[in-house]
Amino acid sequence: MWGVAKILVVDDQLGVRRLLFETFREDQYEVEMAANGEEAVVLLESFKPDLIMMDMKMPGMNGIETLRQIRALDSQVGVIMMTAYGDAQNMEQAKELGILHYMGKPFDLFELRERVRKLLQA
Repeated sequence: MWGVAKILVVDDQLGVRRLLFETFREDQYEVEMAANGEEAVVLLESFKPDLIMMDMKMPGMNGIETLRQIRALDSQVGVIMMTAYGDAQNMEQAKELGILHYMGKPFDLFELRERVRKLLQA
């Protein structure tokens, strides 16, 4: 591992963003937050995350549209999709766009931390 892994949290809900930000900062990762897809795409270029945690349901560009733009710029970055909606069609699209994992909301924070740790060690 070269230095500290970087995580980008993309969620339109401030509470979720803050929770994940604090959690992964505690776990010694470098963390940035984006409130929407547009911000996420901008941060992808400047922050260069190792892992992106993104909400599926966001105003403006949704998770799938954002993921498409991210993939156009970076085909390698790991992505975990989070959604409260068991939307099968979106999940199929997300899988085709190469996500590592899919977390239902509300998520289990311990499980999420463990999953992230494993993904970033791989």
